[in-house]
Amino acid sequence: MSSNTDVSLSSYDEDQESKLIRKAEEALFVRTGIQGFAAIILCGLYKLKSTGNTKMSIHLIHTRAAAQGFVVGAVTIDMGYSLYQEYRAKPKP
Repeated sequence: MSSNTDVSLSSYDEDQESKLIRKAEEALFVRTGIQGFAAIILCGLYKLKSTGNTKMSIHLIHTRAAAQGFVVGAVTIDMGYSLYQEYRAKPKP
């Protein structure tokens, strides 16, 4: 059992911030997902003062679920759009 010690760690050389910036520049819907996430969180925090008798934990759970759903939807649309461009939009020779 020999182990390969020539493993490339190029993905670990990049820190989180630069990786996020690179991904946001490459894919439009990543940027849209981040903006939508921030908008939903801000709306949720704004609506927090008018929740009435609702517990804060329930309100925060609903806000988090809505924000996560928006991001998942944006990433899914981006993936579908990328697949469309790759397989359908190419002219056939």
